[in-house]
Amino acid sequence: MAAKKSYEEINEKIKRGEAVVVTAEEVIGIVAEKGYAKAAQEIDVVTTGTFGPMCSSGAFINFGHSNPRIKMKKVWLNGVEAYSGIAAVDAYIGAAQLPDTDPENKVFPGRFSYGGGHVIHDLLARKEIRLEAVGYGTNCYPNKKVDTIITLDDVNDAFLFNPRNAYQNYNCAINLGDKAIYTYMGILKPKVGNASYSSAGQLSPLLNDPYYRTIGIGTRIFLGGGVGYVAWNGTQHHPNVARGENGVPLGGAGTLALIGDLKQMDPNWLVGLSFIGYGATMAVGIGIPIPILDEEMLHYTAVKDEDIYCPIVDYNEGYPYSKPMDLGLVNYKDLKSGKIIFNGKEVVTTPQSSYPRARKIAETLKGWIQRGQFELTQPVANIPSADADIVFKSIPERNPGGTNLNGGNRRD
Repeated sequence: MAAKKSYEEINEKIKRGEAVVVTAEEVIGIVAEKGYAKAAQEIDVVTTGTFGPMCSSGAFINFGHSNPRIKMKKVWLNGVEAYSGIAAVDAYIGAAQLPDTDPENKVFPGRFSYGGGHVIHDLLARKEIRLEAVGYGTNCYPNKKVDTIITLDDVNDAFLFNPRNAYQNYNCAINLGDKAIYTYMGILKPKVGNASYSSAGQLSPLLNDPYYRTIGIGTRIFLGGGVGYVAWNGTQHHPNVARGENGVPLGGAGTLALIGDLKQMDPNWLVGLSFIGYGATMAVGIGIPIPILDEEMLHYTAVKDEDIYCPIVDYNEGYPYSKPMDLGLVNYKDLKSGKIIFNGKEVVTTPQSSYPRARKIAETLKGWIQRGQFELTQPVANIPSADADIVFKSIPERNPGGTNLNGGNRRD
């Protein structure tokens, strides 16, 4: 068994420029050549990466005060509403928010060509943004309207806060119906004309630390091209799911809430996206370093695509109506090959995340650490792991009049 290492020891090696850092893709070959024990002795950090649509993302912005001052009741950025029920001149723009009116498109109604994710991208690209706000007027905030042009450099504060990112595994989406459907997993062709997936597989952060031993609250990460942190476990964090013998979940499990200074990020790594028939979102670049504290961590980081399985899910009826269907599992090696076999039929696969960009993120983070520009942080607290007592809930079906929909008394 390889000797154990501490965060302090690894950071000292980073400061001296002596840390051995490899990506989660490179470590697979090193283990095959040297074995787990020797590789665990030599390697200090393994870097991960993922780049794909993450709808549960957004940014808090403090605009500064107008003259006279205003208490913003409603705020729009390039026509996209931001939530302003926080304070006088603070707002939160969500990546999935849409304008009240979408430009008409006769070919694809509901193209949703611009939304909150695009606003964040344009801000980061230092483009001019139209800021509109209305207030109701008070003694201390008499102004009732603002209509001006701003850039990211004009605002006091802008920080990314993403309630749910870096999903630990996800579905392989298909369409068993007779017509094409438009989803957040892209266009799904009828009669299983394609299979859509969204994960970096062997490079994905939480698939390399399946029990969250090193990824927790306070972990320093690559976020949107800059430096960010894990703020909490993400919404819909559901770690107590079925797992393979390697600890990897066999479907969607853990998630992360992330935070970082938007002003030091890069528009190449936060990109607004439009999904026909679904809406707007944003592709987010995330990279997380994993310290090789012991041989067990090295085992986890050497996971391969062929050993990571996700469920095949029908998005025609199964997913939207929560109908349980066991359509089997598929591994990421097959998904990334460009085709899978489903019920004896060859099906083309369509990735929603970018593996080349995930690789670039892992390589970039590796370079930061090797140059001593990025040290590791030990989590101040763990996020709930597989033994957590977490129940995954849905909206209760209750009659607002005071009785359950099944006729019983309402219980809150």
